[in-house]
Amino acid sequence: MHGSTTDREPLIAVTGATGALGGRVSRLLNMAGWPQRLLVRDRSRAPRLPHSTVYEAPFGGGAEVQRALRGVSVLFMVSATEAEDRQRAQEDFAAAAAAAGVQHIVYTSFAGADESATFEFARTHAAAEAHIRDAGMAYTFLRDNFYQEVFPLWVGEDGALRGPAGDGRVAAVARNDVARTAARVLADIGSHLGSGSGQEAPHAGRAYDMTGPRALTLGEIARILSEAQGREVRYVDETLEEAYASRAASGAPQWQLDAWVSTYTAIAKGELEHVSDDIKQLTGTPAASLERTLREAL
Repeated sequence: MHGSTTDREPLIAVTGATGALGGRVSRLLNMAGWPQRLLVRDRSRAPRLPHSTVYEAPFGGGAEVQRALRGVSVLFMVSATEAEDRQRAQEDFAAAAAAAGVQHIVYTSFAGADESATFEFARTHAAAEAHIRDAGMAYTFLRDNFYQEVFPLWVGEDGALRGPAGDGRVAAVARNDVARTAARVLADIGSHLGSGSGQEAPHAGRAYDMTGPRALTLGEIARILSEAQGREVRYVDETLEEAYASRAASGAPQWQLDAWVSTYTAIAKGELEHVSDDIKQLTGTPAASLERTLREAL
């Protein structure tokens, strides 16, 4: 990655800099010498990085977002926290970014983002993509599959990985692979804008699929988790009714239950099995396997 801290460099802004993904991206950019503006909800939790400034700017705050993004050339927009009003919050944020004069937005979308997708949040990501396209900025979408790091969290205390996924496959990706790809893309765009070239920026208008190296069934994932954790993990293929019943006890609202269950039904329908080499093409290094990610985490 190119890196310089001269005043002529386009300023890169990163949202969610206190989170797992945004935090990794901001640190990678910092290691490469890129000046940044970090957008967070809680300033006290923001990473302290050289050549960076911190702004508190919640997704729903249009005026605050505009102030925070004024002068920014390239924006890394990590998708908003899952919530019932997520779509509106993301659209408001993108509109504020355009009004602030952001030239290029890199948005973390989701695999198979489409208005007819089975997974509930894949539909909201599709709506966010459409809104960003219409906002007048150059854009790049990183369409992440499910993160490999979440699978241990899907396992109950009884060692069961439950869900109506059948024999469907999911090409889950390591969060670190998404972070290093995002940093590469942001640096490419920043270098181009800094060169003053009148040509279209690299990655403009592109959507990249962020996946792992292979697609796995939940039964295969359970076996990999068993080996990594040294305990038996088994996959229980629920019916749709069982899936809702087993999750209703949490007291979660209906929209959340629908999202949880559609995680598995999307896998069952084959909507998350596509394997891409975009990560290797963009970074030069292949995506990590689930075994490697679990090994490094433990």
